[in-house]
Amino acid sequence: MADSILRDKSKAFAKEIVFLCRRLRESRIEGVLINQLLKSGTSVGVNVHDALYVLFNNHIFTENSE
Repeated sequence: MADSILRDKSKAFAKEIVFLCRRLRESRIEGVLINQLLKSGTSVGVNVHDALYVLFNNHIFTENSE
């Protein structure tokens, strides 16, 4: 896939969330809250990846069908 500012920023955000969750676990913060933060923080990157995948494949499909 082509480079995307949105993809890069969402990936960086997800990495920061993972690092934050690791630090919170070391501090003995409630595990359920950490798990929810991890799920919601990394889902942004997954959604961006999926959307870009669909756009890229749709573009290839429409080029080949003409």
